[in-house]
Amino acid sequence: MLTGFRYRLALTEQQAEQCVEFGDVCRAVWNTALDQRRQAVSRWKRGFDLPYCGYHLQARQLAEAKVEEIWLRDAPSHILQQTLKDLDRACRDHGVLKVRWRARHRWRPSFRFPVGNRITVQRLGRKWGRAKLPKLGWVRFRWSRAPEGTVRSATLSRQGAHWYISLLCEDGQRTPAQHTAPDTAVGVDRGVAVAAATSDGDLFDRAFQNPKEHEREVRLRRRLCRQRKGSANRAKTKAALSRLTGRTRARRADFAAQTARVLCAENAVVVLEKLNTANMIRSARGTLEQPGRRVRQKAGLNRAILGKGWHAFKLALLNAARRTGTRIIEVNPAYTSQTCVECEHVDPRSRESQAVFRCTRCGHADHADVNAAKNTKQRGWTSPDG
Repeated sequence: MLTGFRYRLALTEQQAEQCVEFGDVCRAVWNTALDQRRQAVSRWKRGFDLPYCGYHLQARQLAEAKVEEIWLRDAPSHILQQTLKDLDRACRDHGVLKVRWRARHRWRPSFRFPVGNRITVQRLGRKWGRAKLPKLGWVRFRWSRAPEGTVRSATLSRQGAHWYISLLCEDGQRTPAQHTAPDTAVGVDRGVAVAAATSDGDLFDRAFQNPKEHEREVRLRRRLCRQRKGSANRAKTKAALSRLTGRTRARRADFAAQTARVLCAENAVVVLEKLNTANMIRSARGTLEQPGRRVRQKAGLNRAILGKGWHAFKLALLNAARRTGTRIIEVNPAYTSQTCVECEHVDPRSRESQAVFRCTRCGHADHADVNAAKNTKQRGWTSPDG
């Protein structure tokens, strides 16, 4: 089983400059290869008979370009080839025209060393370790826990002012054939007031940002809007904002991992609503011909959905399920919050408030999110996958 171990790096100035350079080269390779693929699609639509522009063709062109372009030879060959592989997978999964460019001001530098046998990891003491990477040499990192198993790859990424290394290791474990409690199941309802409510009546939630941090974020974003692009003060503001939002993201990821571990350890089946969060958080502005309505309310809802991390929670469940053998089932979410779990009567008036559900037919009363979670669980048992 593949497991990731993430550590914070302590790079020297020369190593930090090299990492920035490697990231810029990978970004240039990504954008150039994506431009080639888009041009190939455009010519194919116009009727030109061209060879398929895939990974193997672009890898050969990259090897030929490195002979003439010196700046391409500064970065390790493996990370450039891995960039082309990542682009090929993104184009296959989403389509060439939907893959985004890596803009310099929007993209966070990252690159991957895919050859595990060329990566050496050593422990230096109680708090520090080091890893040997091609063309970077030995890089020191905070030893928060020991990596288990054989290193398969290493990914370096920058968040704010710090660089991190993620070691992907093969630990030799396998997903259990059966859960320790095979007859247990739970339904989960994701919400904006409560992050996760279960059919057992449990409410999982956490404040990822305190009021003072929220006020500071608002001030920083207002200051950022007034500052000139490319200025030194704007860079300082972006760095401060990145540190602030980074703590929020870390708390959200920690909450999702802990909650997912509890649910998967106690239940053999976890039933979720099949939510397309990408469509749910789209703006309601509309167009000039047909402007949207209640745009500010929709924007507030979008921020609330993103703030609770619905999609990240689902990914955390899938990751935790590998350790326990739990099955993750997704069901149709239609009318789960308006349906009475006792008499199955559907009425939007039964949802008296955000937290109160009282059936207009039988009078059944429950927490609204818990009632929705119970409906989700029932649909999971009756679905073809259940």
